Amino acid sequence: MIRTVVASGSISRADIAKLTGLSKQTISDVVRDLEDDGWLKAIGQTDGRPGRNAIIYEINARAGLAASIDLGGTKIAAAICDLLGNVVAETEVPTDRRGGMHLVNQFSDLVAELASAAGTTADKLRLVVLGSPGVLDPATGHINVAPNIPGIDAINLRQVFSDKMGIPVIVENDVNLAAQGERWRGHGVETGNFAFIALGTGVGMGIIANGALLRGARGAAGEIAYLPIGGDAFDPGGFTLGTFETAVGSVAMLRRYIGFGGRNASTVADLFAAFNAGETSAVAAIEETARLVAVAIAAIGATLDPELVITGGSIGARPELVNAIRGFLPRCTPYPPRIEISRFGNRAALMGGMGIAVERMHDDLFGVKLKDA
Repeated sequence: MIRTVVASGSISRADIAKLTGLSKQTISDVVRDLEDDGWLKAIGQTDGRPGRNAIIYEINARAGLAASIDLGGTKIAAAICDLLGNVVAETEVPTDRRGGMHLVNQFSDLVAELASAAGTTADKLRLVVLGSPGVLDPATGHINVAPNIPGIDAINLRQVFSDKMGIPVIVENDVNLAAQGERWRGHGVETGNFAFIALGTGVGMGIIANGALLRGARGAAGEIAYLPIGGDAFDPGGFTLGTFETAVGSVAMLRRYIGFGGRNASTVADLFAAFNAGETSAVAAIEETARLVAVAIAAIGATLDPELVITGGSIGARPELVNAIRGFLPRCTPYPPRIEISRFGNRAALMGGMGIAVERMHDDLFGVKLKDA
């Protein structure tokens, strides 16, 4: 019955009975119990139908709340959502650069502040979904290969954070979450095979293959920072940040711009402003970056055959770069995939966390997976 209410949005008892095949008396009894327990709420009456007006019900979205956190090297974005995925509180703060347990304390403080803003307390939340850079070891709960987040690999982040909060915590790679966000409510809704590529300070990829997240043997599927593109693959210096990330991340773009003689940009935002002003050095820097990214997408296409590649992150969301990538792709692969910029910008991972939280709440509370509703 819950599946029917979720799928309909709002519905009367008579219509629930028609759709489920259950008797009107059974539906009345169940609806009354669900309303008494706070899961359903009356929102009005039917109008314009023959006979008596019927009461209309919908899910009481506030009956279940969860938090989503996106940990970045410079900032943390966090939000609380309800059972229907509506955002009820949201914030963004600088990342505590001391890392480790200082971050766990920052997370718990953030969740407490958001819960207060949402009119509740942190212990009333159903769960927290945390997105982090790096590779999550599913066996130990440790985050590996996260050079921009000090001390995060020294603790079992999932267990320590869950113990501190007293509620379940799900930890996931941030780019995997971004892919999940696109699958939930973004460009990936219509396809079961796509890749989400994040381009910013670092680079990463989340893969949806045949409708499911592809993790790989060690949880490292999509770590495209280590693709042997844009530099010497045998240089051990690439083992830290990765050869490809070293060639196309924000630091590399600025270094390339200066190497081409540019003098007017100290940030990536400045670089794009110079590009839009037609500065030759900026145009050359962005086009060279786009060429390398196109080669990477060609390799991804040959390996995974995605129907769609979605780009995001502070650099990947820039149409100037994406348009240049689109121009290079047909020159390096016979089957260029469609390229779209994420609908969510820098909020893609946050959206993915909320999508996972909503699906988990529906499954735990009602035995109904959201995608089945």
